[in-house]
Amino acid sequence: MKKRVVVCAGTFDHFHNGHLNYLHQAKKLADELIVIVARDETVKRIKGFSPTDDENVRLSKVENTGIPVKVMLGNTDADLFRIVEDLKPDVIALGYDQRVADDAITERFPYCRVVRLESFQPHKYKSSFFRKRKGG
Repeated sequence: MKKRVVVCAGTFDHFHNGHLNYLHQAKKLADELIVIVARDETVKRIKGFSPTDDENVRLSKVENTGIPVKVMLGNTDADLFRIVEDLKPDVIALGYDQRVADDAITERFPYCRVVRLESFQPHKYKSSFFRKRKGG
């Protein structure tokens, strides 16, 4: 029987309990969870600022949770979703605050189910809060 592969992605800067909850929710949908960690240059291009932790630190923090079967860095080119084509997941799990249209993903990947995950105490766990506290 084919294993259900779920892909989720994020910056994972200032790794916190919200990220941990996101990974646990995505894992519940999967036999195998693959996590894509955004590259430093991608974060800067999309969000307009560099992450506090570099991409290798952020990748290590996700790996150290032991939740995903595989953690990898994303693409550096303009087509961020090309990596999803290579992975061919059954499900793409999106965070509640990720700014990507579910229907745009469904259109590009009709074989994937798109699941928008629930927030976890967003008033308390959001990377922007930690960035402001640390001044970066």
